[in-house]
Amino acid sequence: MDVFCNNSKKLLILYPVMKIGFDNDKYLKIQSSHIQERIAHFGNKLYLELGGKLFDDYHASHVLPGFQPDSKLRMFQQLKEQAEIVIVISALDIERNKVRGDLGITYDKDVIRLRDEFQNLGFYVGSVCVTHYNGQISADKFRAKLERMGITVYYHYIIEGYPTNVELIASDEGFGHNDYIETSRPLVIVTAPGPGSGKMAVCLSQLYNEHKRGVTAGYAKFETFPVWSLPLKHPVNLAYEAATADLNDVNMIDPFHLEAYGKTAINYNRDIEIFPVLNTLFEGIYGENPYKSPTDMGVNMVGFCISDDEVCCRASYNEIIRRYFVALNNLAKGEDCEGEVNKIALVMKQAKIDTSYRKCIGAARARSTESGRPCSAIELADGTIITAEQSALLGPSSALILNVVKHLAGIDHSIKLIPQAMIEPIQHTKLNYLKGHNPRLHSDEVLVALSVLSTQDDKCRRALETLSELDGCQAHSTVMLGEVDHKIFKKLGISLTCDPAQKR
Repeated sequence: MDVFCNNSKKLLILYPVMKIGFDNDKYLKIQSSHIQERIAHFGNKLYLELGGKLFDDYHASHVLPGFQPDSKLRMFQQLKEQAEIVIVISALDIERNKVRGDLGITYDKDVIRLRDEFQNLGFYVGSVCVTHYNGQISADKFRAKLERMGITVYYHYIIEGYPTNVELIASDEGFGHNDYIETSRPLVIVTAPGPGSGKMAVCLSQLYNEHKRGVTAGYAKFETFPVWSLPLKHPVNLAYEAATADLNDVNMIDPFHLEAYGKTAINYNRDIEIFPVLNTLFEGIYGENPYKSPTDMGVNMVGFCISDDEVCCRASYNEIIRRYFVALNNLAKGEDCEGEVNKIALVMKQAKIDTSYRKCIGAARARSTESGRPCSAIELADGTIITAEQSALLGPSSALILNVVKHLAGIDHSIKLIPQAMIEPIQHTKLNYLKGHNPRLHSDEVLVALSVLSTQDDKCRRALETLSELDGCQAHSTVMLGEVDHKIFKKLGISLTCDPAQKR
Protein backbone atom coordinates (compact mmCIF):
# COMPACT_ATOMS: atom_id res chain seq x y z
CA MET A 1 0.00 0.00 0.00
CA ASP A 2 1.50 3.35 -1.06
CA VAL A 3 1.12 6.46 1.04
CA PHE A 4 1.18 10.13 0.08
CA CYS A 5 2.94 11.44 3.16
CA ASN A 6 2.25 15.07 4.05
CA ASN A 7 3.29 14.95 7.71
CA SER A 8 -0.04 14.11 9.38
CA LYS A 9 -2.04 13.93 6.12
CA LYS A 10 -2.14 10.67 4.18
CA LEU A 11 -3.68 9.82 0.83
CA LEU A 12 -3.60 6.33 -0.64
CA ILE A 13 -2.22 6.15 -4.19
CA LEU A 14 -0.52 3.47 -6.29
CA TYR A 15 2.60 3.73 -8.46
CA PRO A 16 4.78 1.12 -10.17
CA VAL A 17 7.91 -0.11 -8.41
CA MET A 18 11.21 1.00 -9.95
CA LYS A 19 13.30 -1.90 -11.24
CA ILE A 20 16.64 -2.66 -12.84
CA GLY A 21 16.53 -2.45 -16.63
CA PHE A 22 20.18 -3.01 -17.56
CA ASP A 23 22.40 -6.08 -17.15
CA ASN A 24 25.68 -4.53 -16.01
CA ASP A 25 27.56 -7.83 -15.67
CA LYS A 26 26.66 -8.81 -19.23
CA TYR A 27 27.81 -5.41 -20.44
CA LEU A 28 31.23 -5.73 -18.79
CA LYS A 29 31.70 -9.11 -20.43
CA ILE A 30 30.53 -8.53 -24.01
CA GLN A 31 31.84 -4.96 -24.36
CA SER A 32 35.43 -5.89 -23.47
CA SER A 33 35.21 -8.96 -25.71
CA HIS A 34 34.00 -6.85 -28.65
CA ILE A 35 36.87 -4.38 -28.27
CA GLN A 36 39.36 -7.26 -28.19
CA GLU A 37 37.88 -8.57 -31.44
CA ARG A 38 38.33 -5.12 -33.03
CA ILE A 39 41.97 -4.98 -31.88
CA ALA A 40 42.64 -8.38 -33.49
CA HIS A 41 40.86 -7.31 -36.68
CA PHE A 42 43.40 -4.52 -37.22
CA GLY A 43 46.53 -6.56 -36.68
CA ASN A 44 46.81 -5.96 -32.94
CA LYS A 45 46.95 -2.15 -33.00
CA LEU A 46 43.81 -0.08 -32.39
CA TYR A 47 43.34 3.62 -31.68
CA LEU A 48 40.07 3.93 -29.76
CA GLU A 49 38.47 7.37 -29.57
CA LEU A 50 36.63 7.56 -26.26
CA GLY A 51 33.52 9.75 -26.35
CA GLY A 52 31.52 10.73 -23.29
CA LYS A 53 32.62 10.28 -19.70
CA LEU A 54 34.74 7.38 -18.49
CA PHE A 55 34.42 8.39 -14.83
CA ASP A 56 31.00 8.98 -13.29
CA ASP A 57 28.77 8.44 -16.35
CA TYR A 58 25.60 9.50 -14.56
CA HIS A 59 23.61 10.06 -17.75
CA ALA A 60 23.94 6.38 -18.67
CA SER A 61 22.99 5.30 -15.15
CA HIS A 62 19.96 7.63 -15.25
CA VAL A 63 18.50 6.21 -18.47
CA LEU A 64 19.69 2.61 -18.04
CA PRO A 65 18.86 1.64 -14.42
CA GLY A 66 21.46 -0.92 -13.42
CA PHE A 67 24.27 0.70 -15.41
CA GLN A 68 26.89 1.71 -12.87
CA PRO A 69 28.50 5.17 -13.28
CA ASP A 70 31.93 3.50 -13.40
CA SER A 71 30.90 0.65 -15.75
CA LYS A 72 33.06 1.78 -18.67
CA LEU A 73 36.03 2.18 -16.36
CA ARG A 74 35.53 -1.32 -14.92
CA MET A 75 35.23 -2.70 -18.45
CA PHE A 76 38.53 -1.11 -19.47
CA GLN A 77 40.18 -2.47 -16.34
CA GLN A 78 39.73 -5.92 -17.88
CA LEU A 79 41.88 -4.68 -20.78
CA LYS A 80 44.39 -2.51 -18.90
CA GLU A 81 47.36 -4.83 -19.50
CA GLN A 82 46.80 -4.33 -23.25
CA ALA A 83 45.97 -0.63 -23.04
CA GLU A 84 47.66 2.71 -22.75
CA ILE A 85 46.02 6.10 -22.55
CA VAL A 86 46.74 9.29 -24.47
CA ILE A 87 45.06 12.39 -23.02
CA VAL A 88 44.23 15.11 -25.54
CA ILE A 89 43.76 18.82 -24.88
CA SER A 90 43.32 21.67 -27.33
CA ALA A 91 45.75 24.59 -27.15
CA LEU A 92 42.71 26.80 -27.82
CA ASP A 93 41.05 25.53 -24.62
CA ILE A 94 44.27 26.10 -22.65
CA GLU A 95 44.48 29.65 -23.97
CA ARG A 96 40.91 30.58 -23.01
CA ASN A 97 40.99 28.71 -19.67
CA LYS A 98 38.01 26.56 -20.63
CA VAL A 99 36.24 25.12 -17.58
CA ARG A 100 34.50 21.79 -17.10
CA GLY A 101 30.98 22.70 -16.02
CA ASP A 102 30.50 19.59 -13.89
CA LEU A 103 33.77 19.91 -11.94
CA GLY A 104 34.43 23.64 -12.07
CA ILE A 105 38.10 23.22 -13.03
CA THR A 106 39.96 24.25 -16.17
CA TYR A 107 40.74 21.69 -18.87
CA ASP A 108 44.49 21.90 -18.26
CA LYS A 109 44.01 21.07 -14.57
CA ASP A 110 41.66 18.26 -15.54
CA VAL A 111 44.36 16.70 -17.74
CA ILE A 112 46.53 16.30 -14.63
CA ARG A 113 43.55 15.06 -12.60
CA LEU A 114 42.67 12.47 -15.25
CA ARG A 115 46.27 11.24 -15.44
CA ASP A 116 46.42 10.81 -11.67
CA GLU A 117 43.03 9.04 -11.61
CA PHE A 118 44.05 6.63 -14.37
CA GLN A 119 47.41 5.86 -12.81
CA ASN A 120 45.88 5.29 -9.37
CA LEU A 121 43.68 2.65 -11.00
CA GLY A 122 46.64 0.90 -12.56
CA PHE A 123 46.37 2.25 -16.12
CA TYR A 124 49.41 3.24 -18.12
CA VAL A 125 49.17 6.85 -19.29
CA GLY A 126 51.71 7.16 -22.11
CA SER A 127 51.51 10.84 -22.95
CA VAL A 128 49.55 14.05 -23.41
CA CYS A 129 48.87 15.49 -26.87
CA VAL A 130 48.25 19.23 -27.28
CA THR A 131 46.16 19.79 -30.42
CA HIS A 132 45.38 22.92 -32.47
CA TYR A 133 48.86 24.17 -31.61
CA ASN A 134 49.94 27.34 -33.35
CA GLY A 135 52.65 28.73 -31.11
CA GLN A 136 50.41 29.64 -28.16
CA ILE A 137 52.55 30.73 -25.20
CA SER A 138 50.04 29.28 -22.74
CA ALA A 139 50.40 25.86 -24.42
CA ASP A 140 54.20 26.10 -24.21
CA LYS A 141 53.96 26.87 -20.49
CA PHE A 142 51.61 23.95 -19.98
CA ARG A 143 53.95 21.62 -21.86
CA ALA A 144 56.89 22.77 -19.73
CA LYS A 145 54.85 22.16 -16.57
CA LEU A 146 53.94 18.63 -17.65
CA GLU A 147 57.50 17.81 -18.64
CA ARG A 148 58.73 18.91 -15.20
CA MET A 149 56.29 16.30 -13.85
CA GLY A 150 57.86 13.66 -16.08
CA ILE A 151 54.96 13.59 -18.57
CA THR A 152 55.75 13.22 -22.28
CA VAL A 153 53.99 15.87 -24.39
CA TYR A 154 53.39 15.99 -28.15
CA TYR A 155 52.12 18.78 -30.40
CA HIS A 156 49.57 18.43 -33.19
CA TYR A 157 49.26 21.50 -35.33
CA ILE A 158 46.41 23.44 -36.91
CA ILE A 159 45.91 22.18 -40.48
CA GLU A 160 44.42 24.73 -42.84
CA GLY A 161 41.11 23.56 -44.26
CA TYR A 162 40.60 20.70 -41.78
CA PRO A 163 38.56 18.53 -42.18
CA THR A 164 37.61 19.15 -45.82
CA ASN A 165 41.04 19.76 -47.41
CA VAL A 166 41.75 16.04 -47.58
CA GLU A 167 44.67 16.30 -50.00
CA LEU A 168 46.60 18.53 -47.57
CA ILE A 169 45.48 16.67 -44.45
CA ALA A 170 46.66 13.24 -45.64
CA SER A 171 50.13 14.47 -46.59
CA ASP A 172 53.50 15.17 -44.99
CA GLU A 173 52.49 18.83 -44.66
CA GLY A 174 49.28 17.83 -42.84
CA PHE A 175 49.20 14.80 -40.55
CA GLY A 176 52.83 14.15 -41.41
CA HIS A 177 53.79 17.48 -39.82
CA ASN A 178 52.35 16.44 -36.44
CA ASP A 179 54.51 14.90 -33.74
CA TYR A 180 54.36 11.11 -33.93
CA ILE A 181 53.06 9.81 -30.60
CA GLU A 182 55.16 6.89 -29.41
CA THR A 183 52.91 4.07 -28.22
CA SER A 184 53.77 0.54 -27.13
CA ARG A 185 50.53 -1.35 -26.48
CA PRO A 186 47.86 -2.90 -28.75
CA LEU A 187 45.01 -0.67 -27.48
CA VAL A 188 45.53 3.08 -27.39
CA ILE A 189 42.63 4.84 -25.65
CA VAL A 190 42.41 8.47 -26.74
CA THR A 191 40.43 10.57 -24.27
CA ALA A 192 40.07 14.24 -23.30
CA PRO A 193 38.58 16.54 -20.63
CA GLY A 194 35.68 17.43 -22.93
CA PRO A 195 34.34 17.75 -26.49
CA GLY A 196 36.15 19.65 -29.23
CA SER A 197 39.60 18.59 -28.04
CA GLY A 198 40.53 16.90 -31.32
CA LYS A 199 40.50 13.22 -30.32
CA MET A 200 39.44 11.95 -33.74
CA ALA A 201 42.12 13.99 -35.52
CA VAL A 202 44.75 12.57 -33.14
CA CYS A 203 43.64 9.02 -34.00
CA LEU A 204 43.66 9.68 -37.75
CA SER A 205 47.04 11.44 -37.57
CA GLN A 206 48.46 8.40 -35.80
CA LEU A 207 47.05 6.08 -38.49
CA TYR A 208 48.80 8.16 -41.16
CA ASN A 209 52.10 8.19 -39.31
CA GLU A 210 51.91 4.50 -38.37
CA HIS A 211 51.29 3.68 -42.03
CA LYS A 212 54.41 5.67 -43.01
CA ARG A 213 56.36 3.48 -40.60
CA GLY A 214 54.92 0.28 -42.02
CA VAL A 215 52.54 -0.39 -39.13
CA THR A 216 48.95 -1.37 -39.90
CA ALA A 217 46.74 0.22 -37.26
CA GLY A 218 42.99 0.63 -36.94
CA TYR A 219 40.57 3.20 -35.60
CA ALA A 220 37.31 2.75 -33.70
CA LYS A 221 34.99 4.97 -31.72
CA PHE A 222 33.56 4.14 -28.33
CA GLU A 223 30.56 6.33 -27.61
CA THR A 224 27.57 5.10 -25.61
CA PHE A 225 24.88 7.34 -27.13
CA PRO A 226 22.91 7.38 -29.26
CA VAL A 227 22.39 3.63 -29.03
CA TRP A 228 22.74 2.48 -32.64
CA SER A 229 20.72 -0.73 -32.16
CA LEU A 230 17.62 1.02 -30.73
CA PRO A 231 14.95 2.79 -32.82
CA LEU A 232 15.44 6.45 -33.71
CA LYS A 233 12.69 7.70 -31.38
CA HIS A 234 13.32 5.24 -28.58
CA PRO A 235 13.18 7.12 -25.25
CA VAL A 236 16.84 6.26 -24.49
CA ASN A 237 17.91 7.95 -27.73
CA LEU A 238 15.54 10.88 -27.18
CA ALA A 239 17.10 11.35 -23.74
CA TYR A 240 20.49 11.67 -25.46
CA GLU A 241 19.13 14.50 -27.63
CA ALA A 242 17.89 16.22 -24.47
CA ALA A 243 21.29 15.76 -22.82
CA THR A 244 23.11 17.31 -25.78
CA ALA A 245 20.61 20.07 -26.54
CA ASP A 246 23.35 22.65 -25.94
CA LEU A 247 25.45 21.02 -28.71
CA ASN A 248 22.46 20.87 -31.06
CA ASP A 249 23.09 17.20 -31.79
CA VAL A 250 20.38 15.39 -33.74
CA ASN A 251 19.89 11.64 -33.87
CA MET A 252 19.58 10.33 -37.42
CA ILE A 253 19.21 7.08 -39.30
CA ASP A 254 22.66 6.27 -40.68
CA PRO A 255 22.13 6.48 -44.49
CA PHE A 256 25.50 4.85 -45.23
CA HIS A 257 24.65 1.85 -43.06
CA LEU A 258 21.21 1.54 -44.62
CA GLU A 259 22.68 1.63 -48.14
CA ALA A 260 25.47 -0.84 -47.35
CA TYR A 261 23.49 -3.41 -45.37
CA GLY A 262 19.81 -2.62 -45.85
CA LYS A 263 19.52 -2.28 -42.06
CA THR A 264 18.51 0.68 -39.91
CA ALA A 265 21.10 1.94 -37.44
CA ILE A 266 21.11 5.16 -35.42
CA ASN A 267 23.92 7.67 -35.28
CA TYR A 268 24.07 11.43 -34.84
CA ASN A 269 24.46 14.27 -37.29
CA ARG A 270 28.13 15.12 -36.69
CA ASP A 271 29.40 11.59 -37.32
CA ILE A 272 27.20 11.21 -40.40
CA GLU A 273 28.25 14.58 -41.82
CA ILE A 274 31.98 13.87 -41.36
CA PHE A 275 31.91 10.32 -42.72
CA PRO A 276 32.50 11.22 -46.42
CA VAL A 277 35.62 13.12 -45.31
CA LEU A 278 36.76 10.20 -43.14
CA ASN A 279 36.14 7.86 -46.04
CA THR A 280 38.42 9.92 -48.27
CA LEU A 281 41.06 10.13 -45.52
CA PHE A 282 41.06 6.37 -45.03
CA GLU A 283 41.37 5.87 -48.77
CA GLY A 284 44.26 8.33 -48.83
CA ILE A 285 46.06 6.50 -46.02
CA TYR A 286 45.28 2.86 -46.77
CA GLY A 287 43.85 2.89 -50.27
CA GLU A 288 40.43 1.82 -48.96
CA ASN A 289 38.12 2.41 -46.01
CA PRO A 290 37.61 -0.64 -43.76
CA TYR A 291 34.24 0.81 -42.71
CA LYS A 292 31.12 1.16 -44.82
CA SER A 293 29.31 3.47 -42.40
CA PRO A 294 29.88 5.64 -39.33
CA THR A 295 28.02 3.01 -37.30
CA ASP A 296 30.61 0.44 -38.37
CA MET A 297 33.29 2.54 -36.65
CA GLY A 298 31.61 2.17 -33.26
CA VAL A 299 32.14 -0.63 -30.76
CA ASN A 300 29.22 0.18 -28.43
CA MET A 301 27.33 -2.91 -27.19
CA VAL A 302 25.13 -1.21 -24.59
CA GLY A 303 21.90 -1.80 -26.54
CA PHE A 304 22.35 -5.57 -26.24
CA CYS A 305 22.43 -5.41 -22.44
CA ILE A 306 19.01 -3.85 -21.84
CA SER A 307 17.14 -6.42 -19.76
CA ASP A 308 13.85 -4.54 -19.28
CA ASP A 309 12.95 -2.08 -22.01
CA GLU A 310 9.96 -0.66 -20.15
CA VAL A 311 12.08 0.23 -17.12
CA CYS A 312 14.63 2.02 -19.33
CA CYS A 313 11.85 3.89 -21.14
CA ARG A 314 10.43 5.19 -17.84
CA ALA A 315 13.88 6.19 -16.66
CA SER A 316 14.54 8.00 -19.94
CA TYR A 317 11.29 9.96 -19.69
CA ASN A 318 12.33 11.11 -16.21
CA GLU A 319 15.76 12.11 -17.51
CA ILE A 320 14.29 14.14 -20.38
CA ILE A 321 12.14 16.06 -17.91
CA ARG A 322 15.11 16.54 -15.55
CA ARG A 323 17.16 18.01 -18.40
CA TYR A 324 14.26 20.32 -19.23
CA PHE A 325 14.21 21.72 -15.69
CA VAL A 326 17.99 22.14 -15.68
CA ALA A 327 17.68 24.26 -18.82
CA LEU A 328 14.78 26.24 -17.33
CA ASN A 329 16.83 26.92 -14.18
CA ASN A 330 19.82 28.09 -16.24
CA LEU A 331 17.55 30.40 -18.22
CA ALA A 332 16.14 31.84 -14.99
CA LYS A 333 19.71 32.52 -13.83
CA GLY A 334 20.29 34.66 -16.92
CA GLU A 335 22.09 32.18 -19.18
CA ASP A 336 21.49 32.40 -22.92
CA CYS A 337 19.91 28.97 -23.35
CA GLU A 338 16.41 29.62 -24.66
CA GLY A 339 17.18 27.47 -27.71
CA GLU A 340 18.16 24.61 -25.40
CA VAL A 341 14.87 24.93 -23.51
CA ASN A 342 12.88 24.91 -26.76
CA LYS A 343 14.73 21.91 -28.12
CA ILE A 344 14.14 19.81 -25.01
CA ALA A 345 10.49 20.87 -25.03
CA LEU A 346 10.33 19.49 -28.59
CA VAL A 347 11.96 16.25 -27.44
CA MET A 348 9.28 15.96 -24.75
CA LYS A 349 6.58 16.29 -27.41
CA GLN A 350 8.27 13.59 -29.49
CA ALA A 351 8.30 11.37 -26.40
CA LYS A 352 4.61 12.22 -25.81
CA ILE A 353 5.20 13.29 -22.20
CA ASP A 354 4.96 16.46 -20.11
CA THR A 355 6.20 17.41 -16.66
CA SER A 356 3.24 15.71 -14.97
CA TYR A 357 4.90 12.37 -15.81
CA ARG A 358 7.11 12.82 -12.71
CA LYS A 359 4.65 12.35 -9.84
CA CYS A 360 6.88 14.16 -7.36
CA ILE A 361 6.41 17.43 -9.28
CA GLY A 362 2.65 17.49 -8.82
CA ALA A 363 2.96 16.45 -5.17
CA ALA A 364 5.46 19.22 -4.33
CA ARG A 365 3.42 21.87 -6.13
CA ALA A 366 0.18 20.75 -4.48
CA ARG A 367 1.67 21.06 -1.02
CA SER A 368 3.21 24.44 -1.87
CA THR A 369 -0.17 25.72 -3.05
CA GLU A 370 -1.77 24.50 0.18
CA SER A 371 0.91 25.82 2.55
CA GLY A 372 2.05 28.93 0.68
CA ARG A 373 5.67 27.89 1.30
CA PRO A 374 8.47 26.38 -0.79
CA CYS A 375 8.00 22.61 -0.77
CA SER A 376 9.63 19.45 -2.02
CA ALA A 377 8.63 15.86 -2.73
CA ILE A 378 10.30 12.54 -3.47
CA GLU A 379 8.99 9.36 -5.07
CA LEU A 380 10.45 6.24 -3.48
CA ALA A 381 11.17 2.92 -5.17
CA ASP A 382 7.84 1.46 -4.09
CA GLY A 383 5.90 4.47 -5.39
CA THR A 384 5.44 6.18 -2.03
CA ILE A 385 5.45 9.98 -2.27
CA ILE A 386 6.94 11.92 0.65
CA THR A 387 6.57 15.72 0.84
CA ALA A 388 8.04 18.46 3.02
CA GLU A 389 7.86 22.22 3.38
CA GLN A 390 10.22 25.00 4.36
CA SER A 391 10.18 26.18 7.97
CA ALA A 392 12.05 28.71 10.06
CA LEU A 393 14.61 26.01 10.89
CA LEU A 394 14.84 23.91 7.73
CA GLY A 395 14.91 24.47 3.98
CA PRO A 396 12.66 22.34 1.73
CA SER A 397 15.49 19.94 0.83
CA SER A 398 16.70 19.30 4.39
CA ALA A 399 13.11 18.94 5.62
CA LEU A 400 12.49 16.40 2.87
CA ILE A 401 15.52 14.32 3.85
CA LEU A 402 14.35 14.21 7.45
CA ASN A 403 10.81 13.24 6.46
CA VAL A 404 11.91 10.50 4.10
CA VAL A 405 14.46 8.87 6.40
CA LYS A 406 11.89 8.84 9.21
CA HIS A 407 9.41 7.16 6.88
CA LEU A 408 11.91 4.55 5.72
CA ALA A 409 13.10 3.86 9.28
CA GLY A 410 9.53 3.53 10.58
CA ILE A 411 9.86 6.55 12.85
CA ASP A 412 6.71 8.55 13.56
CA HIS A 413 6.69 11.88 11.71
CA SER A 414 5.80 13.78 14.86
CA ILE A 415 9.19 12.90 16.38
CA LYS A 416 11.90 15.56 15.99
CA LEU A 417 15.16 13.77 15.17
CA ILE A 418 17.21 16.95 15.56
CA PRO A 419 16.17 18.97 18.63
CA GLN A 420 15.68 22.70 18.19
CA ALA A 421 18.29 23.24 20.89
CA MET A 422 20.87 21.78 18.50
CA ILE A 423 19.66 23.59 15.38
CA GLU A 424 19.72 27.08 16.93
CA PRO A 425 23.50 27.12 17.71
CA ILE A 426 24.21 26.01 14.14
CA GLN A 427 22.05 28.87 12.84
CA HIS A 428 23.84 31.30 15.18
CA THR A 429 27.22 30.23 13.76
CA LYS A 430 25.99 30.53 10.16
CA LEU A 431 24.63 34.05 10.66
CA ASN A 432 27.06 35.60 13.11
CA TYR A 433 30.41 33.94 12.51
CA LEU A 434 30.15 32.84 8.89
CA LYS A 435 28.25 36.01 7.85
CA GLY A 436 25.52 34.02 6.12
CA HIS A 437 22.06 35.29 5.24
CA ASN A 438 20.04 32.07 5.29
CA PRO A 439 19.55 30.66 8.81
CA ARG A 440 17.87 27.45 7.63
CA LEU A 441 19.87 24.22 7.67
CA HIS A 442 21.01 22.80 4.34
CA SER A 443 20.81 19.09 3.60
CA ASP A 444 24.50 18.51 4.37
CA GLU A 445 24.16 20.22 7.76
CA VAL A 446 21.17 18.04 8.60
CA LEU A 447 23.12 14.89 7.73
CA VAL A 448 26.09 16.00 9.86
CA ALA A 449 23.75 16.71 12.79
CA LEU A 450 22.13 13.28 12.43
CA SER A 451 25.59 11.69 12.34
CA VAL A 452 26.62 13.41 15.56
CA LEU A 453 23.38 12.39 17.27
CA SER A 454 23.50 8.80 15.96
CA THR A 455 26.21 7.81 18.48
CA GLN A 456 23.69 8.26 21.30
CA ASP A 457 20.28 8.16 19.59
CA ASP A 458 19.20 4.86 18.00
CA LYS A 459 16.49 6.58 15.94
CA CYS A 460 19.07 8.83 14.25
CA ARG A 461 21.30 5.82 13.58
CA ARG A 462 18.39 3.92 11.99
CA ALA A 463 17.44 6.98 9.95
CA LEU A 464 20.96 7.35 8.53
CA GLU A 465 21.07 3.66 7.59
CA THR A 466 18.15 4.20 5.18
CA LEU A 467 20.01 6.71 2.99
CA SER A 468 21.15 4.01 0.54
CA GLU A 469 17.48 3.36 -0.27
CA LEU A 470 17.24 6.81 -1.90
CA ASP A 471 19.48 5.82 -4.83
CA GLY A 472 17.47 6.11 -8.05
CA CYS A 473 14.56 8.05 -6.55
CA GLN A 474 12.94 11.08 -8.19
CA ALA A 475 12.62 14.40 -6.30
CA HIS A 476 11.33 17.91 -6.99
CA SER A 477 11.53 21.29 -5.30
CA THR A 478 9.21 24.23 -5.97
CA VAL A 479 12.18 26.61 -5.68
CA MET A 480 15.72 26.46 -7.07
CA LEU A 481 18.08 24.88 -4.56
CA GLY A 482 21.67 25.87 -3.89
CA GLU A 483 24.78 24.08 -5.12
CA VAL A 484 25.31 22.30 -1.78
CA ASP A 485 21.86 20.71 -1.87
CA HIS A 486 22.30 19.68 -5.50
CA LYS A 487 25.59 17.95 -4.65
CA ILE A 488 24.09 16.09 -1.68
CA PHE A 489 21.13 14.84 -3.72
CA LYS A 490 23.49 13.73 -6.49
CA LYS A 491 25.71 11.85 -4.04
CA LEU A 492 22.65 10.11 -2.64
CA GLY A 493 21.68 9.07 -6.19
CA ILE A 494 18.50 11.18 -6.20
CA SER A 495 17.41 12.64 -9.54
CA LEU A 496 16.39 16.21 -8.66
CA THR A 497 14.38 18.84 -10.52
CA CYS A 498 13.53 22.37 -9.39
CA ASP A 499 10.95 24.87 -10.53
CA PRO A 500 12.70 27.99 -11.94
CA ALA A 501 11.66 30.10 -8.96
CA GLN A 502 13.93 31.93 -6.51
CA LYS A 503 13.97 30.97 -2.82
CA ARG A 504 11.66 32.87 -0.55
